[in-house]
Order: sequence, then C-alpha cells, then structure tokens
Amino acid sequence: MSEVLHPVANQFLAYIQLEKRYSAHTFTAYQQDLTQFFIFLRSQYGDVSLQGISHLHVRTWLAWLMEEGIVAKSVNRKISTLKSFFKYAMRHGVVVTSPMTKVTAPKTGKRLPGFIDEKGMEAVEDNRSMRRGQEGRPIFADDLEGKTHRLIFELLYHTGIRLSELIGLQERHVDISNLTLKVLGKGNKERIIPISKNLRDEIKGYRVMRDKALEMPDKEVLLVNPRSGKKLYPRYVYNVVKGYLTDHEITTISRRSPHILRHTFATHLTNNGADLNAVKELLGHASLASTQVYTHNSIEKLKDAYRKAHPKGE
Repeated sequence: MSEVLHPVANQFLAYIQLEKRYSAHTFTAYQQDLTQFFIFLRSQYGDVSLQGISHLHVRTWLAWLMEEGIVAKSVNRKISTLKSFFKYAMRHGVVVTSPMTKVTAPKTGKRLPGFIDEKGMEAVEDNRSMRRGQEGRPIFADDLEGKTHRLIFELLYHTGIRLSELIGLQERHVDISNLTLKVLGKGNKERIIPISKNLRDEIKGYRVMRDKALEMPDKEVLLVNPRSGKKLYPRYVYNVVKGYLTDHEITTISRRSPHILRHTFATHLTNNGADLNAVKELLGHASLASTQVYTHNSIEKLKDAYRKAHPKGE
C-alpha cells in the first residue's frame, strides 16, 4: 500500500480489495482518489490528523479539482470515495463524525439528446435517400415490408411515442375519424395524441395492404411483422430504424435508436414554438423538468439568429 496515505486509508483499501472484492479497476480508482486527496491535504495544510479533517478541507480540494478542469462526474466519484472511506473510519471508531455530511456534490450536466435535423426528416417523409450517389432514390419499398417500416418511422416521428408504446399500440386505440391515438405509457397511464391527416392516410393504406397480404395477422395490435403477422418485438424495430438511418445517410449522429425519433419529435416542436407544457403532455412526461431538456435546441437556434442578425452579435 502507499506510504503517502494515512494508515487507516491503507486499511480501507485492503478491506475493499480483500473482503469486499472490488474489481481491479474500482480499487485503482479508490486508491488514486485517496492518494490525490492526502497529497493535496499535506501540501496545503501540513500534517492534519484524520480527526482534524473538516468539510472545509474537502471543499477546498474539490474547488481545486474543478479549477484544474476536472469534470463534475469525476469530482462526484471522488466524493463517493471519501464518503466510503470516512464511513469505514467511523465504523472502526477512528473518527466520530464524517466531514462529508456537509459536502454537496456538484450537479452534472444532463447529456443533451441528439436529434435528426429537419432536412433529414424531410427526406424520410419524401421517401428519398440522402446516400451519396443514390440521392433521391426511394428509401422504402412499395410492398408490405416497406409500408410497415415507413409507418414505424411515421408513428415515432409524428407522435413522439416510445418504442414500447409503438409495439403495444392497439388497433382499437386508433381513432381514424377523430384523428387521435390512445397510448398506454409508463405506469399504465393513458394519453391521447393527435395525428395528422397524412399519418391517418398512411395507417389506412397500411391496414389495407396488411390485411390483403397476410392470412392471419394479429388483430389486436396495429403493427405486425410483415412476414409472420405477429406482434413486433423491440429488436425488430431497433434494427429497422438504425438500418434505414445508416444505409440512407439520413443523419450523422452516432446514436440511431428508435428513441432518437422521439427526441427529434420533441426538438422540432420546441424549435417551432410549441408550448412546453403541450410537449410534456404529448410525450407523457410526469414533470416539466423532463421536457425542459429540449429547450436547449431552441436556445441554440436563438443564439445563432442573434449572432447572424445583430450588428454586434459576433
């Protein structure tokens, strides 16, 4: 064990390695975090006893880390290491209280959801490839498989429903006359989503072709496997979406799951001025906080417009 560390810290490391059997990667991370902390403590404050370490010492170290450019996620991991260490020290009677009780972890920024730009979605809507050398060629074939795949895209992008909601969409919940879908979301919560006349026509055309091509399709759900007639499964939809987005170069973003179309739906709505509460209801979010992540794209659009139009915008 390290000579730099306090003896109790070495005992703690032996404990997580030999008794808790943490992975080599986790053990190394704990060892590095503790070594870094005690080196900083000694360089800034001299010899401080374990009992003398306060939340101020820890906060100073954390502030230094962030000034050095360490991201919040890494800082939080180091906080977790110290919490575990001082908990161990308390359990063994070395310290009475932990300095970590007064240390607050910095907030980590949420990863902004990727989305397909409007140009890419227009290509999907118009059924024209964006692949170099094949620009304008049809994306979807004019058979049941092509119709099924196209409707998967249309439903995900036009309604923002989740993958699970898509494959569970019931025939009886598609109201053609009122242009609505009834969707069963998380926690068995139902919501009503409006659909366009174009999407209605896509659904009607799909139904006709499905019932004509398949002898015994599953009658409960709207979308079925174009070969077996059975209810779709998640991997099938995932492969369809990823395959088309990749093969026809619809987008440059690396994540190409069905969920990207839900992000695209929400982002395009907010970019075009939709009320955030309305977007929340359409997505089936429990709180507005979950929906607010999509406003970043609108803000970026405003910044871009400002930079281009304002005389002093640069």
